[in-house]
Amino acid sequence: GLTLQYLGKGPAGHRHPRGQGRQPKSRRCHPGVQPLAGPHGRSCRRELGEKGNACSRGPSPAGDAPRGGWCRCGGKPCPLLTHPWLCLHAELNALQNELGPYGLVVLGFPSNQFGKQEPGQNSEILPALKYVRPGGGFVPNFQLFQKGDVNGAKEQKVYTFLKNACPPVAEEFANPKNLFWEPLRNHDIKWNFEKFLVGPDGVPVMRWYHRTNIAVVKNDIIAYIRQQQQQEQQQQQGQ
Repeated sequence: GLTLQYLGKGPAGHRHPRGQGRQPKSRRCHPGVQPLAGPHGRSCRRELGEKGNACSRGPSPAGDAPRGGWCRCGGKPCPLLTHPWLCLHAELNALQNELGPYGLVVLGFPSNQFGKQEPGQNSEILPALKYVRPGGGFVPNFQLFQKGDVNGAKEQKVYTFLKNACPPVAEEFANPKNLFWEPLRNHDIKWNFEKFLVGPDGVPVMRWYHRTNIAVVKNDIIAYIRQQQQQEQQQQQGQ
């Protein structure tokens, strides 16, 4: 799974990132959704890799979530890009490098539910990325969680929340022989690398089809960041 979250503000001196390209195959999330707080906090899992990149639990940004914490990165709530996981690794690293200074945080959620394409143990995932696929010494620069289900009876609560908050971006499933969960639901993630964008307030913003070009995803995120910055400027001028 993949989640992108926009934190809000970039460092002083950074200009708006530039975007280009066509419109995405994506869906805006349902309006009026409650912030991602308790469900995300309960499903916050220990990541692979260095402890310094660990996701820790803290109070909800909403301030009143009765069911637990908020997954915090570096001590503050994170704008998230979430996606079911397999390839696209170098492009995700580039996305984190380019938009991280503006407040974006990419989170990767490995899953073995799509064609059994992630069969290894958690301890094998990072070495496989580094030496096999994509190989070449690749190391993700974004937070990578332990492997888990993103669909079905045992799906992680964060994905239950995200899928209920955003309409499906595709109606048809792949060959059922390659789908390893039950029951199948219309709003399920259809394949690896479907993506979600979550705002700094914990509210899901957008969901992308798994084959949507990463350049399109990037342009959508840039447009969202600009919109947020403009709203902040208007609020400051109105005070």
